[in-house]
Amino acid sequence: MKNIEEQLRELSQSDVYPFHMPGHKRNMACGIPFYAYDITEIDDFDNLHDARGIIKNAQQRAANLWGVRESYFLVNGSTCGLLAAISAATSRKGRILMSRNCHKAVYHAVYLKELETEYLYPIITRDGIQGQVLSGDVEEALEKNSDIQAVVITSPTYDGVVSNVAEIAAIAHAHDVPLIVDEAHGAHLGFHDYFPESAVKLGADVVVQSLHKTLPSPTQTAVLHRCSQRIPGEKIKEFLDIYESSSPSYLFLAAMEHCVEMVERQGEELFESYAYQLRSFYADMESLSQVKVLQPMDFSQEEAFAFDPSKIVIMARELTGKEIYEYLRVEKHLQPEMCQGNYALCMSSMMDREEGFRRLGEALSELDERLMQEKQEASWNSEFLQKAYGVRQQAMSISQAQESENRLVSIDEAEGMVSASYISLYPPGIPFLVPGEVIDRQVIGTISDCQNASLIVQGITDNSQIKVVIF
Repeated sequence: MKNIEEQLRELSQSDVYPFHMPGHKRNMACGIPFYAYDITEIDDFDNLHDARGIIKNAQQRAANLWGVRESYFLVNGSTCGLLAAISAATSRKGRILMSRNCHKAVYHAVYLKELETEYLYPIITRDGIQGQVLSGDVEEALEKNSDIQAVVITSPTYDGVVSNVAEIAAIAHAHDVPLIVDEAHGAHLGFHDYFPESAVKLGADVVVQSLHKTLPSPTQTAVLHRCSQRIPGEKIKEFLDIYESSSPSYLFLAAMEHCVEMVERQGEELFESYAYQLRSFYADMESLSQVKVLQPMDFSQEEAFAFDPSKIVIMARELTGKEIYEYLRVEKHLQPEMCQGNYALCMSSMMDREEGFRRLGEALSELDERLMQEKQEASWNSEFLQKAYGVRQQAMSISQAQESENRLVSIDEAEGMVSASYISLYPPGIPFLVPGEVIDRQVIGTISDCQNASLIVQGITDNSQIKVVIF
């Protein structure tokens, strides 16, 4: 069996093209030396947890770039930023209003602070992906629950759907509630008019971005932006000290600073080229008839306030997302980011090369021609998410369920019981069943569909058992 370094070396020397994060796309033009820079907090090198020198200056440079009050470098990814922001904004056993499609890190914050949850359910689009959170739903929830302490939404989603952040922020602030936006997949937003505006400019109080997802920065690097005074900076720092490593990697810190400098100095040129390549790619895809690559015009105004074209969402008649994914990965040596239900997702960044877009376009054109020759009476399968992420009955809070006695039962026998675990596909890490929710026939069917499609379901054992609460 190869070791990690051997496997990585083999990948780096292959022709496999990375249509997945991190955003540097293994392009050495944005790299920095490795072992020579791997140090700890020695003299003259500042301290991330008490930044007063070079790290403070680097973070201030990021704050200036995004135009925010404060920026905090995160070496534990967006996860620790979300944990810190939510913990700083809420009291123990308080109440939070959150979109149901939040990343599992948000649910972990709910558990750790023993919060009660009110959910915002995103629209499911006609093409079967998760759409935006409606501002009207935010207004209704805040009117009904005067004790809500924070609103948390994900925008853009993993698939690129953007909600009306400005309107949601205005509604939250009218109720004296801060808005936290998980913009992990949107660090590139706002740097070119081809892409939607970033939440940092639209009234959000805290925005958490994964630099590594869409900008040239290594995996695990992220940034938390504090955009207003509604959540105290002292509280955020306090919780970052808890959730973030006490031994932060200087490789990560240097890479984040390098990323900020790169956007400052070369961003205009790089984003212009990037937008041109994406426009050309999407224009070429419009001629396909059996393969569909989603574009802004594929969404109604209710389904999406805006769409981030950096996310290449691919569907094909009569093919599952897994089949599209494997076609690209195995036959064409193009590694997508993920798949589920009826689509596969390729993630792009400003470091992508013309070669990548050309190869992806050729692969999808060939697939389209292949499906045309089969001449099947075909339809778009868009039901998966409607079943997977439907409204579930909540029998108890997440923390109550996770701290209750539990036992393992067969998933086929679990109908009507209360889940003690999360069930999700990873990626994207959005649970379609959380602790405290009642296991219904629909979620059992979803698990079966995922297994039949050879998707990896997290939260059940190898022999299809699930943890349930013992009453």
